[in-house]
Amino acid sequence: YSMLYYRGLGIVSVSSLMVAAVMSLLSFVLLGELIDFTLTLAGIAGAIVAIGITADSFIVYFERVRDEIREGKSIKSAVETGWVRARRTVIAADVVSMLAAIMLYIFAVGGVRGFAFTLGLTTIIDLIVVFLFTKPLMTILAKLSFFNNGHPWSGFSTKSIGMVEKNPQKTGEVSNA
Repeated sequence: YSMLYYRGLGIVSVSSLMVAAVMSLLSFVLLGELIDFTLTLAGIAGAIVAIGITADSFIVYFERVRDEIREGKSIKSAVETGWVRARRTVIAADVVSMLAAIMLYIFAVGGVRGFAFTLGLTTIIDLIVVFLFTKPLMTILAKLSFFNNGHPWSGFSTKSIGMVEKNPQKTGEVSNA
């Protein structure tokens, strides 16, 4: 869906999700060795919920960039300004998820603690990926002519961001010139 809706920007979300998945799997393996962490069904549910949280971070950022472009900013400028505005929302959403994970871990027992632990871990991974991979990748892509010139498949074309090009001349009118 991300590739269809965001076109070229879908590459950013898919690659970021893949980085987050690799980091999560490596974390699960490493924690399994260090603290005898076992991924249970509840833990898997926490990881699945985290996929949505991670995808939400990209959507917030992409839509903020699109808003900036609609306001007349260049793509390079929109990527930077959009990040400043989206960053607050991404952090706030992840803090809420982390607080929920901490509260669940403290007050729950059994499998729910596994869900909470995995949710907290993957929320931290989301922040790492968004700050250290997604944002730098967007900055690099904004410099490429494919994205910067608003190619129809870039995700930044006037049609894909919802801008309607206004035609100053209406068809069928006769000019007085």
